[in-house]
Amino acid sequence: MNSPDKTLIVIPAHNEEETIFEVVTKALAYADVSVTDDGSRDQTPQILNKIKDEVRNGGYKYRLHIITHPTATHIPQGLQDGLKYGIQMHYDFIVTMDAGLSHNPEALPDFINYNNSVDVVIGSRNNLLNVPFYRKVISKLAGLVVNYSLTDSYFNFFGSRIRDCTSGYRRYSRRAAEAISYAELQSKSFDFHMEALAICVRSGMKVTEIPIDYVFSNSSFNAKVLKQGIRFGLYLIATKHKRKRLD
Repeated sequence: MNSPDKTLIVIPAHNEEETIFEVVTKALAYADVSVTDDGSRDQTPQILNKIKDEVRNGGYKYRLHIITHPTATHIPQGLQDGLKYGIQMHYDFIVTMDAGLSHNPEALPDFINYNNSVDVVIGSRNNLLNVPFYRKVISKLAGLVVNYSLTDSYFNFFGSRIRDCTSGYRRYSRRAAEAISYAELQSKSFDFHMEALAICVRSGMKVTEIPIDYVFSNSSFNAKVLKQGIRFGLYLIATKHKRKRLD
């Protein structure tokens, strides 16, 4: 079993005033939390500062760190900054999760306590609630593309057989976090999760999945994001032969 004291929970947030209090306070029951406030224009910053005051006054066992972006930078930068903070503060594991309650904070112990020899633990979305059909199709197709891109063979169409390649509820080891944090990312939005996985697998890291519940909520996913995802999928296929040796 891993120590929660060696685990950091990273939560990127943009205009999440309706859910941020519940997500962060529930996460603080399990480990230290770092929230990247990505240019929010609602009450998210004020709510986070209120929680931080409560932490200072002993209201929670664990600590809250806030990273503030004056303007929105989107998912990749928000998560990279959180991962970098975790590395700088010498955490052994970093869990990433959504700020909109799509990811259940009560599942955090499943990630924190998982075998510490695994570099990437993916929360595989088994039980779906309110997920539109088109999102299921897009996730399935993205998974096929990513799996295919993660092998050297152009004839292995099933690849690594990772079931959920786009889930953002994950636990990264320190070396996985370092590889992702300091990479020059090509991804712009939700395709970050595809790129982060590719970076780790192509470096020879161990990946596994655990089942999670997933509740669909309001999303910034749109046609522009879809086009970017398609472009990034093609980029992954074009670079499928690239591998990096671990030291």
